[in-house]
Amino acid sequence: MTELSLTRPREHARSVPEAGTRLAPRPRRGRRLGPGRAVPGALLVGPVLLLIAWILGSGTGLLDPNTLSPPWTVVTTFGDLVADGRLQSNLLTSVRRAGIALVIGIGLGVVLALVSGLSRTGEALIDGPVQIKRAIPTLALIPLAIIWFGIGEDMKIIVIAASVFVPVYINTHAALSGVDGRYVELAETVGLSRRAFVRRVALPGALPGFFTGLRLAVTISWLALVVVEQVNATSGIGYLMTQARNYGQTEVIVVGLVVYAVFGLVGDTVVRQIERRALSWRRTLGS
Repeated sequence: MTELSLTRPREHARSVPEAGTRLAPRPRRGRRLGPGRAVPGALLVGPVLLLIAWILGSGTGLLDPNTLSPPWTVVTTFGDLVADGRLQSNLLTSVRRAGIALVIGIGLGVVLALVSGLSRTGEALIDGPVQIKRAIPTLALIPLAIIWFGIGEDMKIIVIAASVFVPVYINTHAALSGVDGRYVELAETVGLSRRAFVRRVALPGALPGFFTGLRLAVTISWLALVVVEQVNATSGIGYLMTQARNYGQTEVIVVGLVVYAVFGLVGDTVVRQIERRALSWRRTLGS
């Protein structure tokens, strides 16, 4: 009994903190400052809301059908255009034009960005004219392009390519200029050749800017396509919309706009997926 009465107070005394000591605060879970987890199907939320607003506006009479055809009329017109084959044939022509111009414009933008970003002489020769082209809208180039290249397919592809290469050049050049100078010094220290420096340092450093320019280029290619296909064209989605405008067929015009929007959205989504895979090594706010 005596030993028990003596040991219990001692054990209790060890568990009681000494006077003047402060208990460590319990770690609180900090607030997330980033954008949070990705929302499934986030890319479709905005278009779905627009579609709902369109349906409600047409169903309640807020939207005049002569100004904007209701969605059910557009769906019916879409089916008719598919049934008689007009949509497929014009769509293939537009995709071919945009694809060829996109390849030419991307290649030209990357080459010019590398020459300008890796050489002061190249920058002095190239950057100024590109900035001038950047300030000139595509629509203003068409009259001169018609005089130089005629009204055939070459003119349309050249105008689209001239619009596409600018965002690729601007963003790739900016990324090259932003490569950390310590990497350049390290490459010089280890004795990398010019070719190896471009392959191992310059190109990886320029990839984020290149993909940003590529996303803009895909969208701009479709915007330029709308313009050039309304200039003496005999096929293409823009030609289909021009003919519909002459006859007041707003539902056909809306079908063309929806096709442009879908292809632009799909193209941007594909580029973003490629970018996410190619730059999976980066830890960014959106990753």
